[in-house]
Amino acid sequence: MKYAISSTQPTDFVAEDEAPVAARPERRSVVSEREILNSLGEVIYEWSIVDDALYWGGNATDVLLIKDIGEIASGRKYAALLDPENMSSPYDAVVYSSEKDTGGGVAYQLQYRLLPKGRGNSPQLWIEDTGRWFAGADGRPVKAHGAIRIINERYEQEQRLAFLSRYDELTGQFNRARFVEILNETMENAKRFNTSSGLMIAAIDNLSVINDCYGYEIADEVIAVAARRLKSRLRGGDAIGRYSGNKFGIMLYNCGDDDITVAARRLIEAMRSEVVNTAAGPVAASVTIGGVIIPRYAQSPAEATARALDSLDQAKRQRRGSYVVFRPSKAREEERRRNIEVSREVVSGLKKQLFRFAYQPIVDAVSGTVKYHECLLRLDRSDGTTAPAESFIPLIEKLGLNRMIDQRAMELALADLAESPEAKLSVNLTSATASNPDWLSYLAAQLRPNSGVAERLTVEITETMALHDIDAARHFIETLKDLGCRVAIDDFGAGYTSFRNLKLFDIDMVKIDGSFIKRLHESPEDQVFVRTLIELAKTFDIETVAEWVGDERTVDILRGWGIDLLQGHYCGAAHMQKPWQATASE
Repeated sequence: MKYAISSTQPTDFVAEDEAPVAARPERRSVVSEREILNSLGEVIYEWSIVDDALYWGGNATDVLLIKDIGEIASGRKYAALLDPENMSSPYDAVVYSSEKDTGGGVAYQLQYRLLPKGRGNSPQLWIEDTGRWFAGADGRPVKAHGAIRIINERYEQEQRLAFLSRYDELTGQFNRARFVEILNETMENAKRFNTSSGLMIAAIDNLSVINDCYGYEIADEVIAVAARRLKSRLRGGDAIGRYSGNKFGIMLYNCGDDDITVAARRLIEAMRSEVVNTAAGPVAASVTIGGVIIPRYAQSPAEATARALDSLDQAKRQRRGSYVVFRPSKAREEERRRNIEVSREVVSGLKKQLFRFAYQPIVDAVSGTVKYHECLLRLDRSDGTTAPAESFIPLIEKLGLNRMIDQRAMELALADLAESPEAKLSVNLTSATASNPDWLSYLAAQLRPNSGVAERLTVEITETMALHDIDAARHFIETLKDLGCRVAIDDFGAGYTSFRNLKLFDIDMVKIDGSFIKRLHESPEDQVFVRTLIELAKTFDIETVAEWVGDERTVDILRGWGIDLLQGHYCGAAHMQKPWQATASE
């Protein structure tokens, strides 16, 4: 079927040589081709390149939003409506094509912007132009035909995706991926041209508090304002990107030790000088900054980032709204080396099952008989020595390995309890494990097949963990109790919490932090605390355990106050041998 197209009469296509009515398939719609093409935002054309005549489908004026088809009756007139900033044009795609027509024509496709009402006026149409040109005897293009489609919505989506590939949507600054690229480029250039630059990580202080008080929408407003303020205090060539939720990466080019210090002060003042006006009212916000000069004090992007973050942590320990610029420190490097060594030992210990327990007795304060044993985790090192838990637990919590360690500890404890019906054990859990609902499911699955094990197991959680999220802690404790386990709050008093918090939890035992017991006989303040706690615990029918008991004088004082259980070197040191095996051998 052939269609007649005209450059002067914008009418519907007229079919020539149509089949007899009886031979046509039944039509279910009376929608014209013009309506169909209009709904798709498409129009077809034929371009006679020899005389520059441009012939359009009958719906051209509808799709291209022009009044008179004569405005686009030639390639030159059509080109006059194209945005001068277009990267290409139909003329370029056809006339300057490097392809050769071997008989079937040469396909082309391009995108450009059409300005039907002229530059600076609306509407502006993004066009996808798909066609095929044909050559004459001399191999040069003589005609082309194709279809134009309006793709404004698709173009906007493509532009948005392109923007998000490089920029953070909330702040409009570089996203993390692009900022890391900038850091890599800066490091390479600094080494190549023997220059120095400054990398800073700026963190908005207490953003979690703003979230809790005002909601995430207000916190987002604070983040966006912080980005603008920090950006406004940078030099023209410097870069800023959103590194993570509350952190910004800042790259200062051609920057030395003095420059980075001046810049840090300027950025801190930018946030501190005035409040952030939000939909919820004015909110005070500050930033803390860590920085490093590269490549002087960092030879790789990873090392630069690590040292900037370390400096940020140091600044936070000083006070909010301060800054620290990295300087070499033998003590810090030795600590870093040791941390790497310990982390490797821990990972290796998990793989090779080198963790085991030392068992310390908890004894009855009156009779001195052993009531149960606390399992103290130990790690067998490659050099033949054994590392106590306190030498690696703080580090593994930072590295996020504590859940694996806790799972291994529980596996060992459950195996011991299954091995000996006489064993009664307690196991410590870190806060990350205690707040993980998946761990409860794991423990339940381990306890159900082993009848009688749960009632001989005490799970110890810290006071800090219990009060960090009271609702989560109560659910955790209730689940453990439902499984048949006993629950103890360890290191009670270290967090200086109110005694009234004891009644919030259905616990079986309170272990009084050893720092209050160590010098009990010579500290009136500690005596008041411990005695009051023992009396209160009795009111709630909660057992009390005194940790770090080191001498008979302390034992006598605690017995006089009614302490239930004692733990410490005076009552029995921790031993690697399993107590029930030692009893059997005797």
